[in-house]
Amino acid sequence: MEAIKSTHISTTQRYLNIINNGLLLFGIRNRLAKIGLDINPYYWVQEEVEGCEEPKIKGDSTEYLLRYLNIEEVKLIISHSHVAISDREEMIKGLNNGQLCIGLEHNNEIAAYMFIELNDFTYNHRTFKLKDNEAYLLNMWTLHSFRGKNLAPYLRYQSYQLLKKQGKDIKYSVTQYFNKSSIKFKKKLNSKHLKLYLSIVLFKKYYWNFLLRDYK
Repeated sequence: MEAIKSTHISTTQRYLNIINNGLLLFGIRNRLAKIGLDINPYYWVQEEVEGCEEPKIKGDSTEYLLRYLNIEEVKLIISHSHVAISDREEMIKGLNNGQLCIGLEHNNEIAAYMFIELNDFTYNHRTFKLKDNEAYLLNMWTLHSFRGKNLAPYLRYQSYQLLKKQGKDIKYSVTQYFNKSSIKFKKKLNSKHLKLYLSIVLFKKYYWNFLLRDYK
């Protein structure tokens, strides 16, 4: 498999993409996090609260193959991507600890991928417990050359179908408050905000977590 051809784009194009997708504040928040000031409001989301229709890929959907990715394939993909080295290590650690990774393959190239957590996990020093029928969805990414084809909602929907076969009918995720693009695509899949949290991390040494709102 040719995991990926190229994900490199110019700095100018990257910033244009951020602005066009309503991610300016999200980008600023990420920049501050890199210098040690991580102020992170986020939603705890239940996905597909009600059944939804299968999203349609823009183009020929038969050209895409849905399949699980192994660790070596994931290493190859993220080594050529935007993912920071520390985050790459966390991704591989997650796979070694039982996470799943599924992707959409197009002409022997991975176009989009995401991870699924089936065990209890910790997010910014807050521990979330998962029941036997629950799963946590994370790290969704569509490669730049495949954006605009509605792959993220399609792949997410397919993950629901795979999980149902495993008896996992409750799906959760975290959505960054400023990530309007993620909020928009999850809304298409009948997702619902359950809680709004605020996480503050200073220099990766001091952690605070606050519940701002409970939507139940």
